[in-house]
Amino acid sequence: MSNGEKAQSPNYSVFDRRIRKLQKKLARQPLDSKRRNITRIKIAKLHNRIADTRKDFLHKLSTKIVSENQVIVLEDLNVSGMVKNRKLARSISLQGWREFRTFCEAKSEKLNRDFRVINRWEPTSQVCCECGYKWGKLDLKIRSVQCLNCGTEHDRDENAAKNINKVGIGHCHDSKRTRIDRKTTSVAS
Repeated sequence: MSNGEKAQSPNYSVFDRRIRKLQKKLARQPLDSKRRNITRIKIAKLHNRIADTRKDFLHKLSTKIVSENQVIVLEDLNVSGMVKNRKLARSISLQGWREFRTFCEAKSEKLNRDFRVINRWEPTSQVCCECGYKWGKLDLKIRSVQCLNCGTEHDRDENAAKNINKVGIGHCHDSKRTRIDRKTTSVAS
């Protein structure tokens, strides 16, 4: 978040491993057996447990964020594109980002808070939040960055959160966009 606070989501990997193990077991069992039916029910219960844990966490987090803030700004993410990365697909899918956005939207409307979503093409992780210097794209493994212009050290996620907050409130750091937004007045008038 823009205030430096981080939310730690529950660890779903234990349940996920159990599900994969049971699904292998299910694939080997004969189709019309009682044990296959028992294994199928165990898998369904584990899926429900993961869904309930995720929903509980997202409800608590969205309630906390909406009740503490007057303006909530989220970044529109290309989740379908991010899931194509094989190494991150499972962990991204288990987080439920769309569900979180829906909860925040509904709760902010209920509590009369201002909810905004910024464009996914905004370079939030490529710009220094202090001075506005643009350093370009970074690999995901790089977690902290030192600005070449002002010399401040930034955590990648905190820097992006501060930039999302700035853009959502109305301070653009993209030079092309600021040129477009300015209106010129004629000297004669």
